[in-house]
Parts: sequence; C-alpha cells; structure tokens
Amino acid sequence: MVRPDPRADKPRGASVVSRPSLLWYARATATGAEGPIRMSRTVIIGAGVIGLLCAYELRRRGAEVVVLDRGEPGAGCSAGNAGWIVPSLSGPVPAPGVVGTSLRWMLRPDSPLYIRPASVPLLAPWLLDFWRHCNPTDYHAGLAATAALNRPTMALYDALAAAGVEFEMHADGILYVCLEPATVEHVREELAAVRDHGYAEPAVLGPDEIREFEPGLTGPVQTALWVREERHVRPETLTAGLARWLAANGVEVRSGVEVVGLGRRGREIAGVETRDGTLEADHVLIAAGAWSGALASMAGVRLPMQAGKGYHVTVAGPDLRLHHPMYLMESRIAVSPFEGALRMSGTMELSGINLRLDPRRVAAIRHGADRYLPGWQRGASESNWVGMRPLTPDGLPVIGRAPGYENLFLATGHAMLGVTLGPATAAAIAGLMCDGRADVDLAPFDPARFAARHTAALTPAR
Repeated sequence: MVRPDPRADKPRGASVVSRPSLLWYARATATGAEGPIRMSRTVIIGAGVIGLLCAYELRRRGAEVVVLDRGEPGAGCSAGNAGWIVPSLSGPVPAPGVVGTSLRWMLRPDSPLYIRPASVPLLAPWLLDFWRHCNPTDYHAGLAATAALNRPTMALYDALAAAGVEFEMHADGILYVCLEPATVEHVREELAAVRDHGYAEPAVLGPDEIREFEPGLTGPVQTALWVREERHVRPETLTAGLARWLAANGVEVRSGVEVVGLGRRGREIAGVETRDGTLEADHVLIAAGAWSGALASMAGVRLPMQAGKGYHVTVAGPDLRLHHPMYLMESRIAVSPFEGALRMSGTMELSGINLRLDPRRVAAIRHGADRYLPGWQRGASESNWVGMRPLTPDGLPVIGRAPGYENLFLATGHAMLGVTLGPATAAAIAGLMCDGRADVDLAPFDPARFAARHTAALTPAR
C-alpha cells in the first residue's frame, strides 16, 4: 500500500508505515552532576484515542508518561466510531434548528436522536443548557474556534504516519449523499461556513455523475457533494498503532486500572489513587471520554458531561465495495469503507452512562442505510457495537488546565470529532503542559467556562 498524497485532487489508498528503529527522544532519566535526575512524570487517565495521542505528543517532548485505563487501550468509543477526519464538520452539536428537530425525534426509538424517557428527569437541566446554545451566535463562534484548532489536522496525521505509527488511513474525501433536493441546499449552507478556513467549493454531482463516481450507490439518490480534502481511518488500527508506538518508546500503558481518587496537595494533584495503590504524579491529564466528568469531580472540578451513545453495524468481507466514505444525509448515517469491511455508524442516544445495546437503534441504522445502498448487509459476517461519545452542553471540547490547579489538565468532550480533533488536541495540550503555552487559542475550550454554570452534574453510572 502507498501513503496518500494530500495534495492530489483525488488521492487513493491506505497508509501503513513501519515502526521506527531508533528512540529519537530524550530518555526518561538522565545523569547529572549530582546523580540521576528523574524527569517530570505525567499520568494520563484514559487510553482512548485522545489519551493515546496525548501520550504520544508528550513522549515526543521527552516526558515520562504513564497511561491508565479502566478497560483496554483503544476500547470504548475509540474502537467503534466511523474514523472520519473531517474538519469540514467543525460545527458544534448544538446548532440552530436542533431544538425543534430533537423535540420531534427524542421519544422515537427508531429516530436519529433518542432520549430514554426514564432518563429525562436527570437529563433535563443538561438538556436545557444544551438547547440554550442552539443559536446562531454560539454556533458560529464554536465553529470558528473548532476550525482554528483543526487547521493543522491533516499535517499532523501525515507526521504521525511518518513517525512510525502504523494505521489504516484513506484519503478519498467525503461524499454527502442526498435523496431530496432540499437537503442539498442545507448541506451547501453548512459547508459554506468552513470555506473561510481553507476549504474549496465542494464538487456537486447529479444522479448520473453519482453512479459513475460511486457505482455502489443504487438507491434513489438525487444529488451528492464531494468534499475532496477529507480522510478517514479505521479507528481500531489507529489506537492499536499508537499503543505499539508508545510501548516501543518507553510509555507504560496499564489496563484494568480503576481510579478511585485524586490526592490533592494545595493547588496540585500529588497522586492518582487506584484500587491497586497510589501513583505519584507531577502532572495529571484526564482524557477519559464520558467518564471524565466523574473523574474531574474527584478533584472538585465541575464538568457537565453527558454520554451520547452511538451505534455501528460492521460487515466483514462485504459484497458491496465502496470507493468513498459517505454521509447519508436524511438518515444521518456515516458510511466508512475499510480494507475488508464496511461500517455504518450513527444515531445519538441519551440514556446515561451504560453500554446497553438497544436493538431498535441498530434496526434504525439498517433501515436508514437500505434507502441508499440496497444489499449492503451481505458479506462474510457482521458485528454490532455501542459506545459513548462525551458531550458538553455547549458542544465544544474541554482542553486546558483545570481551574484551581497548577498541574491538573483536561482533554475530553470531543463528541463525534475525537478522531478529527485528536492530533490537534494532543499537540495543544502537550505544548501547554511542557512549555506553558499552546500554538492555538484554547480560550473557547477552557475547562473554567463551566465553573459558574448551574447545569446538571454527570448522570450517575448504573
């Protein structure tokens, strides 16, 4: 396989590169005039895509890093998402029009958005805060901030591959597929908002052009828009490649470690308390996705986080071979073709932190995809999955120093943009932790923005 050239009009193929043979960073200990000098130790809580990428960037800068996870590295939401690298979708989840749409959908188990009725009393304060952000002013401010953070995303992915992290990456753009002509105008309006951030006008394809461009689309599709700059990865390979790189480069990733407390000393976290003992730390980074709110509360930091459950259906050895990832607009389903697999991802369920798989949500994906891609389910085997996306009420990630602390940091709340924003988030937080500053304005993502808000606390795990 060859590495995609991001400068080409229509690059193809996947990128897999070899592990580096030399350790090119400073070692974790050095010998000085007075004997061994221990370098600063950073403990990262969370080994999903954000935590692993942060560990990678910190290790590149010479930090001693230990990563803890209650499960396995790369499991959870990082394992089963669509794998899209899509700066064109930089807009936050709370957007103009979402209130009306969500009210129509929220109690229908087969809709793109479902709120479990039993969870409504606990979710109500968070939902009210979320709905308050569904206005043009907040949306466009959030879009501009996220787009600025996203600016180096493609270059950072190229650098990740060049550094020897092995993963499957494709550079075939994203195809926005529409059944109704009215939907096309809505998509064009959304994409126009990111044109000021370096995106060209998307290519518009009519019904005949669509079939030539993507023969697998056999449903009654009217129009499609192709955004050529975008890419996608198979997320399992990204997290696995990061875990291998970290192990080869002196980073310890510990699985099955449950954090039960954060030992405070003045304005610092002195240690991370686990069921197996306390781990001393010079810096602590919480990057635990939907569980980050509960972890932050151990330090008295308010982080209004909810879990937005997403689902996927993955067909191994599919009969249908697609050349491009696509977003099925009316059904709100992301289609990701991988090497030897086809994944349909979608739906948003708010029901607290749990991994219950609702078969009605899976059925909604099947039915929605059938409208565009009849026969997509045929293949060698199939798997269903559910995972939890970390959502904040303003739709923006949380990146920065925790209020009231010198050495506690947060990198979480990326909703559906974890893979997209992961490398840029990691570079920014590593710069802040190692050099005292980031190369991008992190003010919109400051954890302190929630300190004075009276929103609901995290829904208890059950």
